[in-house]
Amino acid sequence: MLEIKNLHARVAETGVEIIRGLNLTVKDGEVAAIMGPNGSGKSTLSYVLAGREDYEVTEGEILYNGQSILEMDPAERAASGIFLAFQYPMEIPGVATMEFLKVAMNAQRKARGEDPLSIPELMKRVKHAAGELSMDLAMLKRPLNVGFSGGEKKRAEILQMKLLEPKLCVLDETDSGLDIDALKIVADGVNQLRSPDRSIVVITHYQRLLDYIVPDAVHVLYKGQVIKSGDKSLAYELEENGYAGIIEEAA
Repeated sequence: MLEIKNLHARVAETGVEIIRGLNLTVKDGEVAAIMGPNGSGKSTLSYVLAGREDYEVTEGEILYNGQSILEMDPAERAASGIFLAFQYPMEIPGVATMEFLKVAMNAQRKARGEDPLSIPELMKRVKHAAGELSMDLAMLKRPLNVGFSGGEKKRAEILQMKLLEPKLCVLDETDSGLDIDALKIVADGVNQLRSPDRSIVVITHYQRLLDYIVPDAVHVLYKGQVIKSGDKSLAYELEENGYAGIIEEAA
């Protein structure tokens, strides 16, 4: 599904290199957790995968289903099935959440050569997905993320993910700012999307999220490189002992 080879990336405005020779493979159907201390490059990796213009790839390659995505703009990546859930979802005043969902879903269908959804079919799909996330349908009439709590913003993103049905889901610290009830609901939404032809990359600081979204693989990122990989037991090791021992071992 995803293969990253010797990736180097920097902040476009300052030229500061954040990703420094990163190698990572995520298999079809795999849930891969990316963990690491602050400043290790976790969020930068998610931005580079999504194609944010304020980051430059200077070396290496990113292959998605065997094809390089480096020349694709963010819209093309999204249409191909790559989805990024942000740590801090953007507020869009004046655009109702339902209208945003309609435009996003039909833009994706157009890119695939499919007809736009009828209003009744759109409503049916949105109501079903929102129900699975215990979302109040009144939220869908409000401007996207404006005045939403942290939990509501994350539920709205998981709703988008459920409706767009991407093949590669990248969750950038989805647990940030969530209480335990919201965390369980969001995790349930993610778990419902697990399938043999969909891969999920979960970026997180804390092992607690991985109690609910159990990973197949855990990768530790430090100074822009993966310094250790393992199974879910690695997350428990990090929770108990911190990063210092693994960083020292990799030095």
